Amino acid sequence: MKQSQITFWCHEVIRSQAVREGFYIDATMGKGNDTLFLCELAGEKGHVLAMDIQEEAICATRELLEMHHCLETAELVKDGHEHMDRYASDDSADVICFNFGYLPGGDHQIATKARTSVPAIKKGLEILKKGGMMSLCIYSGGDTGYEEKEAILRFLKELPSREYTVIANEYYNRRNDPPMPVFVFKG
Repeated sequence: MKQSQITFWCHEVIRSQAVREGFYIDATMGKGNDTLFLCELAGEKGHVLAMDIQEEAICATRELLEMHHCLETAELVKDGHEHMDRYASDDSADVICFNFGYLPGGDHQIATKARTSVPAIKKGLEILKKGGMMSLCIYSGGDTGYEEKEAILRFLKELPSREYTVIANEYYNRRNDPPMPVFVFKG
């Protein structure tokens, strides 16, 4: 069922909340599906910054965007998500997306880690506009373990409630470490 897939659900939440034709960041571009979705939101007037450390991710995303005729809307950057402040200023982004874990179909040894992911989220919150939102898909267990998930959730739990609303969701009846969608709204 498409509706139960984490990316479909996250996209629906973003679509219902996001400003159209804005500035969006895909902090972990992977295969480019979030980047493509954000380019569709951006339309002709908006802009998308997409980042990843793997050339394989950049090539797959470029190919996907070319196929959908929206490459000109996006800026693809080979760099870690913890460096997004090099490419975006404070209070500039309407939406920031993260998918934590490893590149689907890629090398499982190359995965996001708490030591870069938590600082990336922190910088992302500074870059996020008031009224903006952050979508975090947290994949854990298996090859990647639980350290990153636990560190992210600890960090998010301590965010000041007057400035941020954090909504953590879970697949309640699924086994084997299903992904966890989390949304952060900057008030």
